[in-house]
Amino acid sequence: MATIRPLIDGSAAAEKRLARLATRGSGPRGVEAAVAAIIAGVRRGGDRALARYSKRFDGVDLEPGAFEVPQREIKKACARADKTTLAALEKAHVRISRFHRRQLEKGYEIKEPGIRTGVRVLPLARAGVYVPGGKAAYPSSVLMNIVPARVAGVADITVVTPPSPDGVLPEVLAAAAIAGATRVLTLGGAQAVAALAYGTETVARVDKIVGPGNIFVATAKRLVFGQVDIDMIAGPSEVLIIADGSADPELVAADMLAQAEHDELAAAVCLTPSRSKAEAVARALAEQLAGLSRADIAARSLARYGTVMVTSSLARAAELANEIAPEHLELFIRRPRALLSKIRNAGAVFLGELSSEPLGDYAAGPNHVLPTGGAARFASPLGVYDFLKRTSIIEVNREGLEKLAPTVEKLARAEGLEAHALAVSRRRLKVRGAAAGGRRKPRTG
Repeated sequence: MATIRPLIDGSAAAEKRLARLATRGSGPRGVEAAVAAIIAGVRRGGDRALARYSKRFDGVDLEPGAFEVPQREIKKACARADKTTLAALEKAHVRISRFHRRQLEKGYEIKEPGIRTGVRVLPLARAGVYVPGGKAAYPSSVLMNIVPARVAGVADITVVTPPSPDGVLPEVLAAAAIAGATRVLTLGGAQAVAALAYGTETVARVDKIVGPGNIFVATAKRLVFGQVDIDMIAGPSEVLIIADGSADPELVAADMLAQAEHDELAAAVCLTPSRSKAEAVARALAEQLAGLSRADIAARSLARYGTVMVTSSLARAAELANEIAPEHLELFIRRPRALLSKIRNAGAVFLGELSSEPLGDYAAGPNHVLPTGGAARFASPLGVYDFLKRTSIIEVNREGLEKLAPTVEKLARAEGLEAHALAVSRRRLKVRGAAAGGRRKPRTG
């Protein structure tokens, strides 16, 4: 297995590696056309197309429309699931729910003479949660995607997960039941995303699709966006660790490998101003890699994006971190909160070397659905706010109309929109006429 050699910031090798990191998460060519064809097929063929694609891509025969896992099967799965795993899911659910309840929003109203404005906040009606299948079946992701929707008040939450001859993993079904899913459908791939986005004979159209998936799922989410909302285009997992002389190289290496074992395209980066620390981390990576069950995947990940770089200072490391905008950022330094003020772009930040990233993956409370591929420059973790919509409310009376009308008429005419101005001025005339009529004395005898 290849050994990572520390790079020196500013060197040609370091610049080349940073350029590669900037392109992380980009998918292979040709996927979009294939996914577009699948989406079109589902829109035309509905349930029959879903059954056909399940046979073609998953090797499972499903009758059209017979995609839902019966509630009795979900109850049986809960009974079959490993009891200690079930207990861990319950504890994680409590912590995740408690954290997300703080994100609930309330509407507001602004009152002034003649004018009332405000915002009404309501949950989405339906949400779809994509759960990967096969070797990438993660019950923790079930909790992370369903809980914020349930806390927001979404009434209908549909989980889709690829079918397999062995059925859905019991722990996945148990997690869906714990989190409060309305139904679970054995549908996967781009076809599942299409079904959720456009609806079929038996699959209800949703308002938002969330959850991780492979490049076909991610591409499908991107193509249906606009017809339905999505959380984000999730790419391979990534971590960036800033370490100073106090950091334990064994722990730095352990967290880098925790990301590298996810995916051959995952990115694991360590930035440190200490040359000796960089060399120690590189050695620890080689030693720990040899004993991993997913060593082949981790080794390929490190070969592509694994980086240990010596920077001129912690401030320079923070600068590079903001440029890379990682999904996970770990500050393994003596005074992590002091450097936190310099960090602008990260999905989640872990302060101190005891704050290992896997704690956030499972049970700390914050959501582990985070922006990847540099999207932390503009995107946020999945939260309750993703399942809420806001409607503006405007109400004026006569006094308010007179107050706003001159400004509106002036701006409308400045933009050449005469009908806009007239829509307001006619109301002013109507109000004034009514007021004048009300002041006339009634005729006598």
